[in-house]
Amino acid sequence: MQTFKVDGMTCGGCVGAVTRAVQSLDKDAKVDVDLASHTVKVDSHLPAVQIIDVITTAGFEARSTHA
Repeated sequence: MQTFKVDGMTCGGCVGAVTRAVQSLDKDAKVDVDLASHTVKVDSHLPAVQIIDVITTAGFEARSTHA
């Protein structure tokens, strides 16, 4: 499980956009978005840099955390 801090998420639409972005690379990825804390947990084989890139492409600022 990898955890990311994602800035710019403000609503349910943002949650859906982040989830769809990650799942566009790995349809079986488990994506848990916490809008209140601006964190995204991803259970996937994808490397962190690839997840950050796809979230950034979706219009958000993402960085890996050690949570």
